[in-house]
Amino acid sequence: MISSVLIKNPVVGASLSTTPDSPPIYTPLFGLAITIKLSSFVSHPPRIRRPITTASALSQSSPSSPELSMADETVPSPSMKLLFVEMGVGYDQHGQDITSAAMRACRDAISSNSIPAFRRGSIPGVSFNEMKLQIKLGVPRTLQDSLDIEKVKTVFPYGRILSVEVVDGGLICSSGVHVEEMGDKNDDCYIVNAAVYVGY
Repeated sequence: MISSVLIKNPVVGASLSTTPDSPPIYTPLFGLAITIKLSSFVSHPPRIRRPITTASALSQSSPSSPELSMADETVPSPSMKLLFVEMGVGYDQHGQDITSAAMRACRDAISSNSIPAFRRGSIPGVSFNEMKLQIKLGVPRTLQDSLDIEKVKTVFPYGRILSVEVVDGGLICSSGVHVEEMGDKNDDCYIVNAAVYVGY
């Protein structure tokens, strides 16, 4: 937290100092009255990333790409030369299937993008076969064990998937209606967020 603030008024050439216990300062600036409170300068605590024990890092079967563990690499990996980040959100309003929501989130992330650089040789020395993907999914914690990551990976038509990381995220909310004929067990709607990192 900032302990004091020095305020200079370029109009009248005056300087004022305030501390956390000082009242708000009213100072004229170009004919306007500005209210300054020290609370506006309080710095926020840093965001803390908590590892999720159910997080998985699974790679497509390839003799040249050994499977990664979350202890070895996180998403995005500094070892991959990152080119694009694609983001999406997916919903499963009926049926309560978290895997369906995750697949829709991944489709949403990649469906409005075209990446011709790999096929056209726009990156010197990099071929199409060297395209790599890393996927990060925000999934409600209580549903993470139900997520079928292998099924989610089938969404991606090409690119070597290095890892899939699952973290706390997404949402469980009410869809407002319980439709048994659509497989509903209740009125829960599942929401998943996806970030797809593309590089080589």
